[in-house]
Amino acid sequence: MKIICLEEEAFYALIEQVVARLKQVHGEDKEKWISDEQAMQLLNIKSKTTLQKLRDEGKIRFSQPQKKIILYDRDSIDTYLQQHARNTF
Repeated sequence: MKIICLEEEAFYALIEQVVARLKQVHGEDKEKWISDEQAMQLLNIKSKTTLQKLRDEGKIRFSQPQKKIILYDRDSIDTYLQQHARNTF
């Protein structure tokens, strides 16, 4: 049996690297707020009008930090897609 000893600082640095790597591999490092292009890609739509309709009907959450900047909540888009998913037979 081999025993490896690490200083506390080195141990926590190693743990942070492992967590960062796991997030990278499993895609857990997603941004909360995404642009309209990213939202359209996730929803697989081509029209900004359709995206605006979803926003106006309250089907997806958005934030407007500046007049011409609209960001979309990734979690609400995921929820919207889950609600409209159909089970196979």
